[in-house]
Amino acid sequence: MRRLLLAALLTACGGTSGATLPDGTASPDGTPSTGGDAPSPGDDAPIAGSSRCMDTGTAITCSSHALPLGGRTVTYEVPTGTPPAAGWPLVVFYQGSFVPGSHAFAATTADAFGAYQLTSTIKALLDRGYAVVAPDAQSNGTLYWQSNVPPYATSWAGCADDVFVKQLLTATTDGTFAPLDPARRYAMGISSGGFMTSRMAVSYAGTFRALAVASGSYATCGTTCTVPALPTDHPPTLFLHGDQDHTVPMSSMTPYRDKLTADGFAVQTVIHAGAGHEWLPEGKTAVPDWFDAH
Repeated sequence: MRRLLLAALLTACGGTSGATLPDGTASPDGTPSTGGDAPSPGDDAPIAGSSRCMDTGTAITCSSHALPLGGRTVTYEVPTGTPPAAGWPLVVFYQGSFVPGSHAFAATTADAFGAYQLTSTIKALLDRGYAVVAPDAQSNGTLYWQSNVPPYATSWAGCADDVFVKQLLTATTDGTFAPLDPARRYAMGISSGGFMTSRMAVSYAGTFRALAVASGSYATCGTTCTVPALPTDHPPTLFLHGDQDHTVPMSSMTPYRDKLTADGFAVQTVIHAGAGHEWLPEGKTAVPDWFDAH
């Protein structure tokens, strides 16, 4: 229990420039490595509008709205302009432990855990035409997701987070937030939210088109990871990880990534040399690019 909870905790960390590939070779321009076939851009890429966010270089703030849902707060924003006929493509962001989802829409460079880079990623998604929905975990976002916490890790059906996710998915189809495209849902998350992002593949088959897992791993894993048989429709998955992450070490992420690769799923990995348990600066480009491609 303690070990699994440790994987959900966010701890202070730093970062440096540059990226490394999974084989340890340097990538001086930060270009991520790709496992398997390179994805092809889809024909239904979102239409970008003007920005909902203001970025001074040291502080970034995005406009947002908040709604109650299932006893929790869900913070969201949609792009500017007119939505596509099918609705805006949607990215669900799952928070890390103890940092409410609402905090993802504003940050400064002084904030911990790469918060500024996370908000920069949300800005990039909004600018490219994606709606972003950020639900709080339990207790107003002051706790963590249940995905890798016993007994819910292996008895998921009917737990509080399962009930909430089903309510959230319904709300994305009934106009609660905005016109959203149910055929173009994506998920991303950090730490506890990274495990929760994987949970979308494990427990909600066919619901999400692609995932981005930051400082996380397979839905039920913790600081160590044994990956069972994967769903046959597992979405394409992007991993973002610091090689100095001691909360969710790379040795927890790699079994999941390697299993996906061995099974022939689309995988991409961004490893940032010197970074700890944080949202990586590469995310603002790598995440929208990954979702655009799928």
